[in-house]
Amino acid sequence: MRNKIVSYLENEEHPLLGPTLWGLRAWGLYPPINSNWYTIISCSVHLAAIAFVVTQYIELWLIRFNLNLAMRNLSITMLSSICVIKAGTFVLWREDWMKIINFVSSLEKTQLSETYAIKNNIISRYTKYSRCVTYIYWGLVTATVFTVVMAPLAIFLSSPSTNELMRNGTIPYPEIMSSWTPFDRTRGYGYWACVVEHMLICFYGGGIVANYDSNAVVLMSFFAGQLKLLSANCTMLFGDENEVVSYNEALRRIRDCHYHHVQLVKYAKILNSLLSPVLFLYVIICSLMICASAIQLTTEGTTSMQRIWIAEYLMALIAQLFLYCWHGNEVLFMSEKVDDGIYTSTWYLQNNVLRRNVLLLRGQLRKRIIFTAGPFTTLTIAAFVGILKGSYSYYTILNKRDD
Repeated sequence: MRNKIVSYLENEEHPLLGPTLWGLRAWGLYPPINSNWYTIISCSVHLAAIAFVVTQYIELWLIRFNLNLAMRNLSITMLSSICVIKAGTFVLWREDWMKIINFVSSLEKTQLSETYAIKNNIISRYTKYSRCVTYIYWGLVTATVFTVVMAPLAIFLSSPSTNELMRNGTIPYPEIMSSWTPFDRTRGYGYWACVVEHMLICFYGGGIVANYDSNAVVLMSFFAGQLKLLSANCTMLFGDENEVVSYNEALRRIRDCHYHHVQLVKYAKILNSLLSPVLFLYVIICSLMICASAIQLTTEGTTSMQRIWIAEYLMALIAQLFLYCWHGNEVLFMSEKVDDGIYTSTWYLQNNVLRRNVLLLRGQLRKRIIFTAGPFTTLTIAAFVGILKGSYSYYTILNKRDD
């Protein structure tokens, strides 16, 4: 059963991106060719999600004097804002995303058609890794969504006394999220209408986050893997002990490696231009939300079920941030060592013309591929640690102020 589902997600036209493109299409971000109805329906869903986020901000303003309610509302509202920003930017910049996707797929199909064991092994390795990251991340997001959706029911069932107070109308029934409505949402049909709406929004937001992030991370893995492949190709510029390479063949290999790196740099810049503004906002929001979640965890009066919900939410925040920083760090690391392949080749045995061409290739390979979060932060492990330290500093300052 599991193998059938996994094989269903594969796509021969997109060897690496099959599962992520399926997810993007299912959540209205990657349209089929010539499908007007799909575009109309998906745009309507995205606009409805934006309208819902507006109601969350209205509710946040109305409950701003209740710290506990405001903190819980803020946590979900910030996450909802990131969801609609990711969906909106993907739709608005769809042509650039399509360029990257088509480049990745066409390059891999060309490479896989060649009988080169080292090349196929490298591609197979990072493809398997991408599948693992995608499915594990989908599982984490799914668990987070179900935790958010089931939290009110758990609160309702966890305490008989609280249950009784809700039944007699002393306190309102628990909500999945906090949003403004023009009708009474605490009782009757209004309450159940909000429950259904909030459940749909949770599944929508979870799908957007899971598919947008997994797609971005898989593309980062692609660039890291291709840089590793490029380094291996540079090692074989002039063959090895079992292969004799002619002058013209050596020139062709140098030219191919140069063009390969030029293309990687070009499309990595496009990808960074798409991710950087979104990740800049996400890093800021993530720093604040990690701090806010830590405050909620240590606030007196927080129930055990609320702490479980907050801890799961906090873990999801950190996992998202870590994924981007880890894979950004991997791309930067491979970008800085890609020219090692040149030094392991037999360049020193070649004539002056080939050496000059190798020198030009080395100059091209010195251009680094860097993914950033806005103009200030590079996506690296050091940046990830710095963000966590900053969040802890905010938490310490707020705690001291409360004391």
